[in-house]
Amino acid sequence: MKKVKNHKFLNISIFSFLLMLLFSTSVLAQEDVVQGDPVKGETLFKTNCMACHQLDKRTIGPALGGVTDRRTNEWLHKWINNSAALIASGDADAKAIFEEFNQVPMAPYEGILSHQDIEDILAYTANPPAVQEVVEEEVPQVVVENPEVAKERSVTYVTAIIGITVLLIALFVILFVLGNASRIIANGDISAEEFAKRKEGLLSKAFADNPFLVVMTVLVLLFGSTYAIFGYLMQIDVNQGYEPIQPIHYSHKIHAGDNQIDCKFCHSAARVSKTAGIPSLNVCMNCHETISEYKGAEDLANGYTREFYTNEIKKLYEAVGWDEKTFTYTGKTKPVRWVRIHNLPDFAYFNHSQHVNVAGLECQTCHGKVEEMEIVHQHAPLTMGWCVDCHRKTEVNTENGYYQNYKEVHAELAKKLNVEKLTIAQLGGLECGKCHY
Repeated sequence: MKKVKNHKFLNISIFSFLLMLLFSTSVLAQEDVVQGDPVKGETLFKTNCMACHQLDKRTIGPALGGVTDRRTNEWLHKWINNSAALIASGDADAKAIFEEFNQVPMAPYEGILSHQDIEDILAYTANPPAVQEVVEEEVPQVVVENPEVAKERSVTYVTAIIGITVLLIALFVILFVLGNASRIIANGDISAEEFAKRKEGLLSKAFADNPFLVVMTVLVLLFGSTYAIFGYLMQIDVNQGYEPIQPIHYSHKIHAGDNQIDCKFCHSAARVSKTAGIPSLNVCMNCHETISEYKGAEDLANGYTREFYTNEIKKLYEAVGWDEKTFTYTGKTKPVRWVRIHNLPDFAYFNHSQHVNVAGLECQTCHGKVEEMEIVHQHAPLTMGWCVDCHRKTEVNTENGYYQNYKEVHAELAKKLNVEKLTIAQLGGLECGKCHY
């Protein structure tokens, strides 16, 4: 009886051991299976990984699509948490990857990404969620006026004034001649039949007999022609609407509009310098080292296609000497001759930092809605009158740190001028020396 009990106990122990072994085996098996949410992983991937990796293409780092089939889950966690430590441990795969990708170190994510975060990212690389086709709404095209048309439109009012003046003079002369003819016929000096024969000479006779008409006609023509010439000369080098074609097409609508890149990210000099500056191609390559093709809407604006935008990126690579296959610079560069759009005369001083930092103006105030422009054009006339008008209307932001030490002075001046807020003009913004010296 005692033996039976021992056998039963032994059987139970064996059964328990086998059950624990089976459970532990299943747990170990599960540890190598990715247990994550690919939807959450997509967000984490785009936030933390996309700068150096894509799913289907090698960039700064290897393509990560299907990486869970090539590496174990445990190895991937070690690599993501601290790749440098894994390389230092002598791991052959880690060292091989480090050498293959030009010894570019991967940032450690230990303490940044949790175990579950990494699982979600790996789940996304193994099984990315299906992309739902988005029906793009029709984007209204920004129609920009041809520079020549803009210049013609700007002087139309001058032509209209001259035309109206000439018509008034002609009407005045006709009425004078007809009135003079009626007077001659009424006095019996000449018959109607004779008047019909001699009417060609009445106009010259009317001017000959009336010096006032001659003087007035000469003055009107003199001042009218002077005004027309002055109006034409004032439009010289006013390039509102100017829209040159650049050697590399750059869509502000895609970058500043769709991708919401801040203007001052590329034109960083606008904060601290007189000029906004033309961004160097190195600034472009900060993003385009890993963005080698356009994957946005198929037909974004004005008939442009994905293939067109991708070809423009290739021009950028050619200019900087970038080999997208090896991810190295070849040293063979090709200078890009950008065409300047906004160009003030040399005698006019304008400081971007003063307007951006001190005045707090948005770029769109002077440059228009750049985020909607496929090709940038000159939005404003940039004439002296346009600037002066802005100074007359724009109120000073006394809360700006630049003016904090002058609050009392501004308050006294506002009280003296009987206004609530001071304008730039009232602070001396119309003085000639502010812009010309």
